[in-house]
Amino acid sequence: MALPDFFVLGAPKAGTTALHAALARHPQLYLSPVKEPKYYLTPGQNPARRGAPGQRGPGDRHSAREWVWGRSEYERLFDAAPAGLLRGESTPFYLYDVAAQRRIRDDVPGARLVAVLRDPVDRAYSNWMHLWSDGLEPAGDFLTAYRAEDDRVAAGWAPFWHYGRLGRYGEQLEHLYGLFPQEQVHVLRYRDLAEQPVATLDAVCRFLGVRTGLLDGARTENSKPYVEPSPRANLLSRAVRLGAAAGAWAPPHYWRAAERRMLRRLHRGGEKRPTLDPAVRRQLVAEFAADNALLGRLTGRDFSDWLGEVSRGQFGNRADVEQPSQQPAG
Repeated sequence: MALPDFFVLGAPKAGTTALHAALARHPQLYLSPVKEPKYYLTPGQNPARRGAPGQRGPGDRHSAREWVWGRSEYERLFDAAPAGLLRGESTPFYLYDVAAQRRIRDDVPGARLVAVLRDPVDRAYSNWMHLWSDGLEPAGDFLTAYRAEDDRVAAGWAPFWHYGRLGRYGEQLEHLYGLFPQEQVHVLRYRDLAEQPVATLDAVCRFLGVRTGLLDGARTENSKPYVEPSPRANLLSRAVRLGAAAGAWAPPHYWRAAERRMLRRLHRGGEKRPTLDPAVRRQLVAEFAADNALLGRLTGRDFSDWLGEVSRGQFGNRADVEQPSQQPAG
């Protein structure tokens, strides 16, 4: 069977796309051509079918139509891998979804797992910004959207809307370590991938057992311009959400083509993403203190810097060259 030898998991908006693209350049690795197949998020059932649980937020059912949920289709993602190469795929939600963790263990118990973690408050803010810039997030204020999480989860919105829960890495790793030996799990920080990319990629390569010194860094991926809330932006965003709802009934490529046209209009005149308001950050960091402490105990590393008042910002705003960080961690 053509199944992965390793998985890149960890939080969405934590650099998994950049890591996937970087590892795909390594001559001893084969990364799936679909970056987030999401196969192990499903029990082998179509997540876009009518009545499917967990796909009730804006655009969720349309997005689910792009998941690779069938076994034969999933295995075909790796059929083109040359003999001798390690096969891998990247679906960040596998760390959050404990059922996905169990499915991976049952299928590939010897798999190596690379978990990418980011300051949970910065991650949540970037997650909200991504959905807002895509026209799907109805709340134009981050804190309002963040506080709506419990109601959204209860209403069956997909995991990408779980702004706070996705950042509770201690709980997630604790469950993962109950399924896999810790030596099969490599934990890395978003900040290290952004600020010390060569050393960080070499560490991943050593973990996977392939040659080091072949990857020159990671590049900014999957970033969108910020759209200031306005009557025009609100109108275009409503059109995107209506289109996404209609797209749940159309072939995915038809809606994606229409979506690209609408997003070009929405992003026209877009601005640099604003830094998270320190007052908002102060309200949220304490909520992660206990989980950060658990994460530290599990990994033997210090994550107390995540409790500071300074946001590090997004990947593209950080250093592009190998150098020690002199700023608060992210």
